Amino acid sequence: MKKFLKAMMAIGLSSMLMFGVGCGGDGTTDEATGEVDASGNTVIKIMFHVDAQSAEGKAYKQRIDAFNAAYKDQKIKASASYIARTAGAADYEQKLVGMQNEGSLPDIITFDAPNCASYANSGLIYDISDLVPQDVQDDFLSLNKYDGKLYGLPIQESSAGFFYNKNLFAQAGINVSGYTVENPWTFAQFKDVCAKLKAINVTPVDMRLDATKDETATYLLYPFIYAAGGEFLSEDGYTAKGYFDSAATQNGFQFLKDLVSSGYTSYAIGATDFFDGKVGMYLSSGWTIPDLDNKYPQKFPNRDSWGLLPYPKGAAAASATGSWSFAITDNHHEDKTAIKELLLWMTTVESSQTITNATGMIPARKSVENNYAAGSPESVLLTQLALTGRERPVTVGYPQFSTTFRNVIYEMKDKSVATVLSGKATNLQSELDKLKRN
Repeated sequence: MKKFLKAMMAIGLSSMLMFGVGCGGDGTTDEATGEVDASGNTVIKIMFHVDAQSAEGKAYKQRIDAFNAAYKDQKIKASASYIARTAGAADYEQKLVGMQNEGSLPDIITFDAPNCASYANSGLIYDISDLVPQDVQDDFLSLNKYDGKLYGLPIQESSAGFFYNKNLFAQAGINVSGYTVENPWTFAQFKDVCAKLKAINVTPVDMRLDATKDETATYLLYPFIYAAGGEFLSEDGYTAKGYFDSAATQNGFQFLKDLVSSGYTSYAIGATDFFDGKVGMYLSSGWTIPDLDNKYPQKFPNRDSWGLLPYPKGAAAASATGSWSFAITDNHHEDKTAIKELLLWMTTVESSQTITNATGMIPARKSVENNYAAGSPESVLLTQLALTGRERPVTVGYPQFSTTFRNVIYEMKDKSVATVLSGKATNLQSELDKLKRN
């Protein structure tokens, strides 16, 4: 009944609620396929999560323009809109849910991979298991699945690590040449490096503890809990008590708090302090590579001036994975034939290469040529992804989990980790119980 009412609402709307850059039309609306413009083109609407003028946005536009040229004779046309995450990923996600409730979802969206289960369970995204050929599926490093069904294709892959200032490390007498993905440094060695950096009067590391307004803090910091031997939820994603508040999970969060207590990091590091040479290390993902290559020549004139270290190892080795993906929405357009063509086009080998050239991330397709030099930042990220990458919890309650994680990071600066985790685990369990009943 819920889907039927949503469909009826959608059919009654005269136009979609779209933001940013888009292509309208003076044509008609076909209930099965959607908008048909004045030239008789079936219009496929796709929405991106970035600014149209960003490097990533321009890469998407390049591929959209190429699609429209290639499918001109087939009378299929892509219309792109861009909702830049000016207020963080949560802002974008709230707009998606609002569009779902209004019946105004575009045909294809970009979405953050850990939200797959939540979006699939709520009917926001569509089961594409039968739309994507098996040989294409097999060429992806990972797929967005829930309950055994395919719901999304990754735009790119990601991993993260510690970008470091080689000049500051040399001043502090720090040698990290032996710390590789295959032989990661330990929590204790990480603290030792921080101590040496502090001794030369620089802030040792930006752990991004202030990045709690969106998914950034969760994405970059969750591996420390896994590395400490902790877990967040049960395997089915519905139990937090006994996992989120376990002793091992507490140890992971405590490691992060100890870095603050020791003066190795803080919640008030400036956004450009690392790039200005005031901070020794900077926890970030591949998206920082183009910045260091192009934007800060005074402190980082070339790749001899900076490097990338993997995540440190605790009881286990773990690193961040998961990036943004494309999905077909479960809107009122029942005929997905033309929509499928655009989905497959945006995830081709050529598209994957074009987009990752702009973002600095890892290509999602295995067959993309990547002749990364041994020891290069790109090689470190790719190897780490393969050897220690571990995804964020798969749960229909992922939005609730991520909010809880970020609240822990924020609140533990003034309270004990044990106290914060106890209360948050109880609250998260209550939210998961509601979802399970529904």
